[in-house]
Amino acid sequence: MIVTIVGAGNMARGIGTRALAGGHSVRLYDRNRAKAEDLATALSQAGSGREVTAADAGAVTGSDVVVLALPYPAGCEVAAAWAGTLAGKAVVDISNPVDFTTFDSLVVPAGTSAAEKIAAAAPDARVVKAFNTTFAGPLVSGEVAGRSLDVFVSGDDDTAKETVSALASSAGLRPLDVGPLRRARELEAFQFLHMAAQERLGLNWSSAIAILP
Repeated sequence: MIVTIVGAGNMARGIGTRALAGGHSVRLYDRNRAKAEDLATALSQAGSGREVTAADAGAVTGSDVVVLALPYPAGCEVAAAWAGTLAGKAVVDISNPVDFTTFDSLVVPAGTSAAEKIAAAAPDARVVKAFNTTFAGPLVSGEVAGRSLDVFVSGDDDTAKETVSALASSAGLRPLDVGPLRRARELEAFQFLHMAAQERLGLNWSSAIAILP
């Protein structure tokens, strides 16, 4: 597959590492071109042997999967701006719409989700929620305590979910189809709770949060 990742932060690094480990080619786009180039260089030096390049927005064309490795609402803004280009594409939303000023609530209204907002912004894209419950650090290694990471997948397009699940499987992860895109509401709420529990567990959530760019 050709996987285009929008964003060049910690989650882009983690997902890019997994995609390359699965034998896929990776294109990295970031509005700060230098960040994309730096990440492409770092991933190349990790020694996967697969193609990884920094690219412009046109990288979406010809891609099999487009991953919006961006915090909410930045992913929604990109989806709206690129709606025409994303038509027919499997588009992965990884975000968790948490209010980081208070860390006490989600910023999407009840009865919806960041993924559904992205789907509304790019109505002809085949939006899939995935990777939002995995932290960036473990994604680089692909496991925790010797166990593969679970990747919960939700979406309304079965083919798109199968494509994203195949990507996860090839990368050594364990995908689990949890139903339609509206299940993203529970996935986002679950990860909010997971993130909020990190401090009580004595863990450094600030370096691991899945949505940070």
